[in-house]
Amino acid sequence: MEPNNEGVIFYLISDSVGETIQRNLSAVISQFPSLHVKEVKRYAFVESVKQLEDILQQLLKDQGMLLLSLVNPELVKHATCFCQEKDLPYVDYMTPLTRLITEKTGVLPIETPGAMHQLNKAYFKRIEAIEFAVKYDDGKDVRGFKEADFVLIGISRTSKTPLSMYLANMNYKVANLPLVPEVPLPDELFDVPAHKIIGLTNSVDCLLRVRKTRLKAFGLKEESSYTNVTRIQEELIYASHVFKQLGIVPIDVHDKSIEETAMIIEMNQ
Repeated sequence: MEPNNEGVIFYLISDSVGETIQRNLSAVISQFPSLHVKEVKRYAFVESVKQLEDILQQLLKDQGMLLLSLVNPELVKHATCFCQEKDLPYVDYMTPLTRLITEKTGVLPIETPGAMHQLNKAYFKRIEAIEFAVKYDDGKDVRGFKEADFVLIGISRTSKTPLSMYLANMNYKVANLPLVPEVPLPDELFDVPAHKIIGLTNSVDCLLRVRKTRLKAFGLKEESSYTNVTRIQEELIYASHVFKQLGIVPIDVHDKSIEETAMIIEMNQ
């Protein structure tokens, strides 16, 4: 076949934003450095036959090449039949693979436009929440309290950080603050609505065991003020006063998994 490089016009039609076919087209075009692409016309959120028909009529005038990314069977059929009748080149990105999966598994597609985009949004929201939890962990920056869905407070070893990360994976923005008797509470904490503040407490025995294990993991002596029973009791009494001051009922985490505590927090909202 003799090359015909007078120029080609690509029509990209999608019922979502059309990013997938745009990327695919760019990848393919890169294999044809001498190809003259006159224009790439991108039509997003096409959801009716009327919209589609108007585009197809223009496609016919331009004698363009059609790239489809539609999940609605009616729209796909309308576009492909039009191209076949008018002898226009087209590529249907969705239907062949969708049909193959259904034939192989018996599972039917949901036929929801932009489903991947919705998944991407959920993914990026989760990443944003995780980054938030890291940034506002351990009271690093109390300015995050204003944006947080939850602010976890408790003395050391009450599972604040792991719980923050678990909730972040559930798309919640979480900040946490360690309660230390010698450190004044930040003013920002009193601006947070009570239902967003989650108090965490633990038993003396559990705290003693966990703290000793932590010191041992760092190669430090197990006996210190950090693992002193009297000191732990004082910290718990102080935390209890803070909880009462803020008008919240703490969650005792000593007999609960992270998942159980997260469920309690979610159910109480």
